[in-house]
Amino acid sequence: MGAFHDAVRSGAFLTVDRMRLVALAVLIASGVGLAYLLITSTGLNDALGRPLGTDFSNVYAAGTYVLEGRPAAPFDIMAQQVRERAIFGPDTQLYGWHYPPFFLFPAAALALLPYLAALAVWQGVTLALYLTAILAILRPALSATLPGKRPDGLVVLAALAYPAVFVNLGHGHNGFLTAALIGFALVQLDRRPVLAGILFGLLAYKPQFGVMIPLVLLATGRWRTFIAAAATVAALALAATLAFGWEVWPAFLEGTRFTRDVILEQGSTGWHKIQSLFAIVRMWGGGIALAYAAQAILGLGLAVALVWLWRRPTSSALKAAALCLAAILATPYSLDYDMMVLAPAIAFFVADGLQRGFLSYEKTALAVLWLTPLIARSVAEATLIPLGVPAMLLVFGLILRRAATEPSHGQGGFLPVAP
Repeated sequence: MGAFHDAVRSGAFLTVDRMRLVALAVLIASGVGLAYLLITSTGLNDALGRPLGTDFSNVYAAGTYVLEGRPAAPFDIMAQQVRERAIFGPDTQLYGWHYPPFFLFPAAALALLPYLAALAVWQGVTLALYLTAILAILRPALSATLPGKRPDGLVVLAALAYPAVFVNLGHGHNGFLTAALIGFALVQLDRRPVLAGILFGLLAYKPQFGVMIPLVLLATGRWRTFIAAAATVAALALAATLAFGWEVWPAFLEGTRFTRDVILEQGSTGWHKIQSLFAIVRMWGGGIALAYAAQAILGLGLAVALVWLWRRPTSSALKAAALCLAAILATPYSLDYDMMVLAPAIAFFVADGLQRGFLSYEKTALAVLWLTPLIARSVAEATLIPLGVPAMLLVFGLILRRAATEPSHGQGGFLPVAP
């Protein structure tokens, strides 16, 4: 047990060769799974009768309504289901439209293409953006710690093999775009604050992830970024109003009631899929009020911790990692494909560790977080044991420990990076 504990503490087992081997194994398994979905599909549907890229079906269906001049229709649950069944067959289950009106712009553009082509373009373009963002986060640290080497291949392999990638591809979802926007925004925050603000503003298409971002911008006096983000959201809202008419906003607000009441509070999508403290409380039999209270307490704790961290003279990479984690932990409504946001969190933490060394348990915790999306859904479904939130909180706690101990140690206080 002593040797096992030492290995967990130091993370010495995480050699480059082992990381490459695990990443290759996960990537191959994911590729086989995706190939099976395609080989066994019939037309636009998989072997179980679901649309290929399941949740992308709601984006495409919404886009077809916009092209017909009916932009408010996707917010009507019954109308949305009628259109989805017209495209994918009469037995298609409902895939609701849960986005603000300005996300109708990309939906309409994608609906100009045949469905499978639109799915491929959406996933391909956003995947490329995600990979570019991860490289942008890690390249400076890798160049400083590995001079003369080109580790881009390993970075791309680890980013592609990250299990949430497979979950996102299977659902045809937007996790790649979310991860790219928050990753690029945090990379640019100090160098190009206005650009960072624009990227943060574009994240408003997933408004549940925007709770903690304005908080840290205000707490640290980043007014240019805050104003740029607010102006971007305002411009998106104005563009949607001019393009689609004022009536899309009451329709959107009415649609959010279904999202809140049926999807979130009643858990119609499955508690095992939702990666939040709210879902854990509901999965374990707690009432709605108790779940909201627990989520609010967690959100308050995250807010206090983030303000403390972001106002300290610690590394920007460490702050960025914490913000990525807090963004997903703070919302009651995040699913396992949204764990794509953890990819930039891991990358920022690794970048800081490469430059300054790793403290005990950090590398092991990061490996656990990287693997969590692979089994979080299935384990929770089979055992009611949540893995996502505990893993995220563990890494968030290690970030706070790292920041709290910085003044009392130098480089020698860290464990060496494993070869």
